[in-house]
Amino acid sequence: MAAKDDFGRAGEQRAVEHLTSRGYAILDRNWRCAAGEIDIVAQLERSLCFVEVKTRRSELYGHPFEAIDDRKRRRLWRLAFAWAQAHPDQARNRTLRLEAVGLTGTDAATARLEHLVDLL
Repeated sequence: MAAKDDFGRAGEQRAVEHLTSRGYAILDRNWRCAAGEIDIVAQLERSLCFVEVKTRRSELYGHPFEAIDDRKRRRLWRLAFAWAQAHPDQARNRTLRLEAVGLTGTDAATARLEHLVDLL
């Protein structure tokens, strides 16, 4: 399990680097509450972006974004609202949106990276 965890952490780090290179400011990583965990909380202009990162070695069991179904999206929204409530000064006058970063490949440093903005 440690190798899988290391691979996931490397994918999250690559996602952070991708986001910051596009002007996002990282506000929080791996934020936890009773309802679960948010991988990355970032700000881009007036938006708070709650980013789910999915890292897969291959698409043998499906594309990384396939893991973000309606149930997962509802849970992510609940977590986003919980984060905003816990951080009112940072959330004030901001729009909230869900995003996803998917990485596919055997090495997180060179894996194919895809970024979905505004998951509904």
